[in-house]
Amino acid sequence: MRMQRFGEKLRSLRKQRGLTLQEMAHTVGFATHSYLSKVERGQKMPTSQLILDISRFFHVSSDLLLKDELELEQELPSNQKESAS
Repeated sequence: MRMQRFGEKLRSLRKQRGLTLQEMAHTVGFATHSYLSKVERGQKMPTSQLILDISRFFHVSSDLLLKDELELEQELPSNQKESAS
């Protein structure tokens, strides 16, 4: 399975929620944002635990994150935007 677009999708989801890398790192349990930054840029592969954490946080399937051929919806559903506030 190819997953070159995981970082692109992660960045898109993070920005839709209005989160900085630092805030995202804190949310998923990292002390600093450097690892997530490298994942977003495709320099590091995400761990299986990170994939699960991101999937749960954004309420998207891990398939959506992992499969390059699947596209994110342009906007989060309104109930997800409200829970992000």
